Amino acid sequence: MCLRKRSGYRPPDLINAKIYTGPIPADRGGGELAMGGGRSETSALSGAGEARGLTTTQNSQRPNACCFCWCCCCSCSCLTFRNEEERRKRRRRKRISQDTKMETKLETCPKPSVEEIRMWSQSFDKLMRNPAGRNVFREFLRTEYSEENMLFWLACEDLKQEINKSAIEEKARSIYEDYISILSPKEVSLDARVREVINRKMQDPTPHTFEDAQLQIYTLMHRDSYPRFLSSNIYKTLVLGGSRTSSES
Repeated sequence: MCLRKRSGYRPPDLINAKIYTGPIPADRGGGELAMGGGRSETSALSGAGEARGLTTTQNSQRPNACCFCWCCCCSCSCLTFRNEEERRKRRRRKRISQDTKMETKLETCPKPSVEEIRMWSQSFDKLMRNPAGRNVFREFLRTEYSEENMLFWLACEDLKQEINKSAIEEKARSIYEDYISILSPKEVSLDARVREVINRKMQDPTPHTFEDAQLQIYTLMHRDSYPRFLSSNIYKTLVLGGSRTSSES
């Protein structure tokens, strides 16, 4: 009805008219499309599909902006690359840590008795209070690439025995650089709260600057490494060797 009101316009005979499939004039495109005088609906949909296909092809050739982010919703290969990079860094860190940890010697102590070896399985405290037990446990941690936990704990124990102010500052700075700094290959695993506490205390270090961190690492070794140590070949070999020695004597 709206088209009839336009001056000089006569609607085509919808019965006898043939569908025009040629190009659409610019000034009459709207009217012919509305009445069917232009391209058919199938042709229009086909053209739209071709346009969408062209757009998709063009977009696929463009660099994916998501490749510059690390968001978890990324559907490209960013996360795969990131995971592989992290695994490579961990392997490198393990190699460096394994090489540097050998520089620190084991504690000097007498050979443990059969009774001492068996007592190590009674509690983690008994194992850690015994120098020979710490040495054996440290050897086990080395096989798991976590020897830095024991080294950090021992360094904190040594710091607690220091009374000289300048020596305290020097040892505290050394501990921070070796085990707290994220740049160190021997960095221990600490949560953000403990790190914040350490950063505050490092402004005026004391023998107890790393007390919270030492407790956290002690708990980590107790809950995570100690059960595996008791079932390891290292400990079982000591127990069996001690039992044979006692039976022969």
